[in-house]
Amino acid sequence: MLRRRHLHSLPIPDFGSFATAIKPHRLTTEIAQASQMLYVSLFSLSLLPLSFAAIGPTTDLTLTNVHVAPDGFSRSAVTANGVVPGPVITGKKGDEYNINVINSLTDKTMLLSSSIHWHGLFQRKSSWADGASFVTQCPIAANDSFLYTFSSADQAGTYWYHSHLSTQYCDGLRGAMVIYDPADPNRSLYDVDDETTVITLADWYHEPAHDLGPIPTLISTLINGLGRYAGGPTSQLAVITVKSGTRYRFRLVSLSCDPNFIFTIDSHKFTVIEVDGVNVKPLAVDSIQIYAGQRYSFVLNADQTPGNYWIRTVANSGTAGFDNGINSAILRYSGQSNTDPTTKQATSAVPLVETNLHPLTATPVPGTPKVGGADVSLNLAITLDRSTTKFEINGVEFVPPTVPVLLQILSGARTAAELLPKGSVYSLPANAVVDIIIPGGTAGAPHPFHLHGHNFWVVRSAGSSTYNWNDPIVRDVVNTGGSRTDNTTIRFVTDNAGPWFLHCHMDFHLDAGMAIVLAEDTDTVGKSTHPSAWNTLCPTYDALTPDQLGGQ
Repeated sequence: MLRRRHLHSLPIPDFGSFATAIKPHRLTTEIAQASQMLYVSLFSLSLLPLSFAAIGPTTDLTLTNVHVAPDGFSRSAVTANGVVPGPVITGKKGDEYNINVINSLTDKTMLLSSSIHWHGLFQRKSSWADGASFVTQCPIAANDSFLYTFSSADQAGTYWYHSHLSTQYCDGLRGAMVIYDPADPNRSLYDVDDETTVITLADWYHEPAHDLGPIPTLISTLINGLGRYAGGPTSQLAVITVKSGTRYRFRLVSLSCDPNFIFTIDSHKFTVIEVDGVNVKPLAVDSIQIYAGQRYSFVLNADQTPGNYWIRTVANSGTAGFDNGINSAILRYSGQSNTDPTTKQATSAVPLVETNLHPLTATPVPGTPKVGGADVSLNLAITLDRSTTKFEINGVEFVPPTVPVLLQILSGARTAAELLPKGSVYSLPANAVVDIIIPGGTAGAPHPFHLHGHNFWVVRSAGSSTYNWNDPIVRDVVNTGGSRTDNTTIRFVTDNAGPWFLHCHMDFHLDAGMAIVLAEDTDTVGKSTHPSAWNTLCPTYDALTPDQLGGQ
């Protein structure tokens, strides 16, 4: 049984040039049976602030296929609770989360099974709940459900959730997740921080993700689930309302499947105070480049002349510019007219630079402060087989195994030689300091790499030739850089037993093989516990027929 849809008979693109490798747009006409589908009209969509309906920490998350038109073009999507993006899941530091994922997917033009990853949550002693298909679980079959139970423990900040099966989240299954800290050390810097101050950025396509090819064409950028596309209708844009003189903590979340974005608000500057769930020393900027999977909290003081101001995103793919409000949303001061802004874009003078970010609380880098000062060093060589459009890390394409890595460990496998897929699993001892070195300028770069189960110290950032052994940013997604002189280096400690995915968060690159698994402290993992319902996921999934898998 195929673990994922492979790409066949595709033209071989030049991964070094995203501007020229554009797949022609075509409309998808195949639709699942109407009697099985839930429809949401553009009119109702334009009236509801869908991304503001917060749920959690104990809740149901029901997966359904819904027709949506976030940019004015109607298509079937994979949704959480019927909306795109999914509802914001909230809770407080230390809360236990009990999220029952109910799979009611019916549209066979897209995948019918699913799993949900809680991006940025460490899942200490609960690696079974990490949600990575074929690494920590088998997918949840249609007409089945699975309860994810985990603690936020000492984590607080801005996170997100998304499908972790092939490229399914690109069809809509993604949403923000916020863990509030009642004792937030930055609390004196802002007045408002709630579900209305979450800003999500997402790439959107007009056909199922598995039809897009290895380099998809960005049709529209959705800000809080709304946008416009070139040549399309003047559909509803997201509006963020502020009151003059009030300070807002905005939580910027990249739900991107592929592009990175440069985010600005006309005439306004920001103060960054959090990165990927880590509080940072306040940093004043006027633009933020954000890669797939990354998050930033910034404080905006609504201190400009009351009016309407363009919120702008510039993606590294798709249609450039802002004609007819594409790539845009609106910042509206209370009491102002319900009209599109006329403000002008200014050149960024103080862009966010990763090396200028430093943890608010001293967070010493583990190991010896030098190159080679870790117990284990992994050098990742990234290559592209242009004949197959598949990526390899250290000469191996990641192909999801038939048996999830966690199940293999629970069944007695312990070493990289025993674990599948061969060549893609790296065994790491407990309580070791690990360096991972990723070169820049590789095919399809820059790549945003995400490590499950951990934060890491970015001791060398893309665009920098120096190492910071004192106070580098700590985060969970890092940009590896587009230049061959880049040599991004991260460092972490193996203090969280589990099989953890390390992969490019451009989901099309992950699906094309750009991933490895770090099997950390397998002896402890082999003795770990999990709910009995977890044991039924694989037998149920493995019994599915091709027709029941969908995505055909």
